[in-house]
Amino acid sequence: MILFGRHHGGRWRSAEQTDPFPPSIAGTADPIDGDSLWLGGDEVRLKGIDAPEWKQGCELLDGQPWNCGQVARAELVRAIGSDEVACSISERDVYGRMLGFCRAGGRDLNAAMVSTGMAVAYGGSYWNEQAEARSTKRGLWSGKFTNPRDWRAKHASEEGR
Repeated sequence: MILFGRHHGGRWRSAEQTDPFPPSIAGTADPIDGDSLWLGGDEVRLKGIDAPEWKQGCELLDGQPWNCGQVARAELVRAIGSDEVACSISERDVYGRMLGFCRAGGRDLNAAMVSTGMAVAYGGSYWNEQAEARSTKRGLWSGKFTNPRDWRAKHASEEGR
């Protein structure tokens, strides 16, 4: 199921920004898109990054379109592999999602998504990873893309927000 431009796999649990949250959460993860995933019945957004939305398209330097939103989700699936995911939770966002720094098999998933170029740095973290991905033209940096935040703002009415 696609809800607000993101793949939700039929799960939805409403939470408020002021709801309590655990300091950490772990388990088998089910990625929603390139910067959020389900851990059990809870949605966790990877803090410090912003990945393309599920329906978002990008363009390669030769003008070829590609579905960067779906590729971003596939990259998060690949980064997790068969490992359990553990997230340190710091807060909830305005939509009630838990925000966290997540690891799988010892790998920093937030940093990995930016390093592969499938997410952009957001909020003061991961600038070195982004600079390297950009300079080597990995992922989003291999062509033209709209910043995910700007894409969401432009398509908000289409997404039912």
